[in-house]
Amino acid sequence: MTQEQWGQLKQRLLNTVGKNNYTNWIEPLELSGVKDGVATFNVPTSFLGNYVSQNFGDLILYQVNSIAPEIRRIQFRTAASTARDPEAAKSGAAPQRSAQANNNTEPDIRHNTAPLDERFTFDTFVVGKPNELAHAAAKRVAEGGPVTFNPLFLYGGVGLGKTHLMHAIAWELTSRQPELSVLYLSAEQFMYRFVQALRDRKMMDFKEMFRSVDVLMVDDVQFIAGKESTQEEFFHTFNALVDQNKQIVISGDRAPGEIENLEDRIKSRLQCGLVVDLHPTDYELRLGILQSKCEQYSRQYPDLRMSDGVLEFLAHRISTNVRVLEGALTRLFAFASLVGHEITLELTQDCLADILRASERKVSVEEIQRQVADHYNIRLSDMIGPKRLRSFARPRQVAMYLCKQMTSRSLPEIGRRFGGRDHTTVMHGVRRIDELRAQDAQIAEDLEILRRTLEG
Repeated sequence: MTQEQWGQLKQRLLNTVGKNNYTNWIEPLELSGVKDGVATFNVPTSFLGNYVSQNFGDLILYQVNSIAPEIRRIQFRTAASTARDPEAAKSGAAPQRSAQANNNTEPDIRHNTAPLDERFTFDTFVVGKPNELAHAAAKRVAEGGPVTFNPLFLYGGVGLGKTHLMHAIAWELTSRQPELSVLYLSAEQFMYRFVQALRDRKMMDFKEMFRSVDVLMVDDVQFIAGKESTQEEFFHTFNALVDQNKQIVISGDRAPGEIENLEDRIKSRLQCGLVVDLHPTDYELRLGILQSKCEQYSRQYPDLRMSDGVLEFLAHRISTNVRVLEGALTRLFAFASLVGHEITLELTQDCLADILRASERKVSVEEIQRQVADHYNIRLSDMIGPKRLRSFARPRQVAMYLCKQMTSRSLPEIGRRFGGRDHTTVMHGVRRIDELRAQDAQIAEDLEILRRTLEG
C-alpha cells in the first residue's frame, strides 16, 4: 500500500466516521510502512494508538484490505518508540517498551492533580445521620477494590462536607495504592485545562492525560453547565473511563437532574451510578463537629478554658453551614487568646454578634406550609394531601417554591414533607411558580407578602 492509496482511504474514513472523529483520531495517523502482511502507522501518543486500535481498528483494516488484500494486520507505534528502535521501524515489528520507557513518555497524573488539603481526611470527618450514607459510599470507593458503582455522585449545599469527602477519598487511595493515577480537580480547572489545550493545540495530550487515569474526581460539576464544548469533552472523557472500568467520583451542589443547562446525556450518565445526598446537619452532628474542633484547639491553646454550654449554644444557633460553624469557633478561640479571657457565653455572644445575627432567623418547611395554608385559607392537610384541585394545587406549588428558596432542604426532602411526593413533582411546581411570578401579578404579590411574613 502506497502513501497515495492511504490518502485515498483516509477520505473514505472521513465519510464513514464523521468530521470530529476523523480530525481527532484518523488524521494524525501516518503510514510508516508495510512488511510481512503488517501495515504500521506512526501515532503521536500511545494513548491515541490504543484508542484507534480499540475503536477504529477493524474499520481501518477492512478499508486497507479493499485495496491491499495481502495486509492481514495493522499496528500503531509512537514516534518516540520509532526513534528508540530504528530497526523496528524498518522491519515493521512492534516495539518492545519497558515499564521505565512508559514512565518516561507518559504523563505522571499524580503531578497534575489539584492540591489536596491535608486536613480533609476520613479521620477528621465527623459522621452523623445526615451524612452517614455519603461517608460509607466514599469509604467504599477509597478502599480501591472492584468498581461497584460508577460514578459516585455526592451532592448537597455549601459547607456540608462534599469537598472534605472528595479529598479524603484521594488521600486514602494514594495511601493504600501509591501506584494508582488519581486525578482530582474542580470542574472549573477541567474547563481551564480544556480551553488551554485547545489554544495551545495540545488536545491529544489533554485527552491522554484525562483518559489514562485510574480514578477521576471532579468537584462542583455544576460549573460546566452551559459550556457546550467543555460538556462535550467531559462526556467523552466520562464514557472512555467507564468503558475501561475506571472509577469516577463527582460532586455537585444539587442532584444531576436538577442542574440547569447541563446536557441531558450528561445528567443520564451521572445518574447511572450511586447518587448520594449530604443532608443539612442536625444538632447532634453540629455538636460533634464542634467538639472535634475544640479538641484540636485545646492542644493549640492549652491555657484557655471554656464554660459549659458554649458549644451547645453554637450548635443550636448556627445551623446551616459547617464552614461558618467552624469559622465561628476559630474566631472565638483566637479572640479569647488575644484578650486572655475564659470563653464564656457572654464573650461568645459579643465576639460572634455578626454571625449570630445572620443565623438568627431560620425558616422551616413546616412553618412555610402553615403560613401558605393560612394565606390561601385552606386546611394544611388539604395542601400537603393527595387532592389535585386547583384551589389546593396552586398553594401547594407556592409552598414548594418558598421551601426551595428559603430553606436548604433538597428537592427529595421537600417532596417527602409534601405527602411523600417525588422530587420531579417539586421541581415542576417550583418551575411553574417561577414562570407565573413574571406573568401573574397576584402570584408575585402573594409571594412577596408570604416572604415578608416568614422573614419577619
